[in-house]
Amino acid sequence: MTTEPRTGESGTAAKNVAVVGAGLAGSLLACYLARRGYTVTMYERRPDPRTGKVERGRSINLALSERGLDALRRIDLDRSVMADALPMRGRMIHPVEGEPGFQPYSSDGERAINSISRGALNNALLEAATVRPNVAAHFDHRLVGLDPKTGEMRFDTPHGVVEAQADVVIGTDGFSSAVRGQLLAHTGLTESLDFLEHGYKELTIPARDGEFAMDPGALHIWPRGASMMIALPNPDRSFTCTLFWPTGGTNAFASLSSPAAIEQHFAQVYPDVIELAPNLVDDYLHNPVGVLGTVRCSPWHAYGRVGLLGDAAHAIVPFYGQGANCAFEDVVELDRILDETGDDWDRALPEFEARRRENTEAIAQMALENFVEMRDKVASPVFQAQKKVEHALERALPGRYVSRYELVSFSTTPYAQVQQRVRRQQRLLAAAAGAAVLAVGALAAFAFRKGTGA
Repeated sequence: MTTEPRTGESGTAAKNVAVVGAGLAGSLLACYLARRGYTVTMYERRPDPRTGKVERGRSINLALSERGLDALRRIDLDRSVMADALPMRGRMIHPVEGEPGFQPYSSDGERAINSISRGALNNALLEAATVRPNVAAHFDHRLVGLDPKTGEMRFDTPHGVVEAQADVVIGTDGFSSAVRGQLLAHTGLTESLDFLEHGYKELTIPARDGEFAMDPGALHIWPRGASMMIALPNPDRSFTCTLFWPTGGTNAFASLSSPAAIEQHFAQVYPDVIELAPNLVDDYLHNPVGVLGTVRCSPWHAYGRVGLLGDAAHAIVPFYGQGANCAFEDVVELDRILDETGDDWDRALPEFEARRRENTEAIAQMALENFVEMRDKVASPVFQAQKKVEHALERALPGRYVSRYELVSFSTTPYAQVQQRVRRQQRLLAAAAGAAVLAVGALAAFAFRKGTGA
């Protein structure tokens, strides 16, 4: 089945594009492609999320930051999408004993990442896409066949097998991408999936007397060395909590299976959560354990007709809050390249991979490093002192010294450039510290000689 080309806003002939995956990246991409004048058909294996049929315990609230906001601004969706977002200006660290402590994200304490429901954001982007006359969406369509040379597709649906065809097919279908699987089967694509020895499970802290039970202006972290829990605020004044625990061994998901064991473990390791989460045991027993890992594959495209974008090409672990932000940045970059190439997909798809690969590799590495920071280092007095020094340097050297967190979360500096800049800053600081030690040593030696008359 083919669709006659439409004339785009620029007056050029537009093509029929299939977007496989109607999640965050796919819905945003459909908005951008529709603006370019393409006829876009979205295919999603799950039911329409706007019907309210959401799988329990699978949300993982998003921390939307500057890269994602930049993508939304470009199509005038930032204000409507962010209407229910809650700004978080720092981390609230919950120790086993004692009071929680706040650590601001920025040197001025004002910059914030934004807690937003994945489901609410997905629904808003789906609405924005499907109100356009040149966008259609089909749900309960699971891709089971794809010919990358012709764009012919086959879907399993509740009503039987459906066949379709498109001039261009873009896979935005996430970590377990069916499009990537078809490219693996039919082309020279190679992939690696590196799973963490940790999984995740969601819990809920409900509103208390109609108000937030904790500070809604922070991302809450319970760092416990090899594991942790986080909590992000919701507009209904609840918090979505996520446990990041080992999947095997003691004090892991596999070792806690009875209500008594669950309550005992939380009383020992997360004592303040017992009172905050009255449905703790039920959530723990009935919400699934999700997997965490990094996807790498090459190439991201085939025959100038099929491409991968977002998690389908480069899924990362969620510990920098950059999964959706990075995917949204993908959409912006692809749109920019289509401008530069005159919508020549043969050139655009390889160029997209060439520009994005080093940046997605960089954020994949930084996300893994931030997991160690969040679950372990944030509770350390040494780490907290280092952060204070870092913020002091940012205030003293505005624009010249910028922390990695601010560059990642509050700018659109390419991720690879962030890594390079932070390394340079660290070398300069190390050199300055070394010079300071030498200077102190020289002064001490001078004072000693003067005191002894040497």
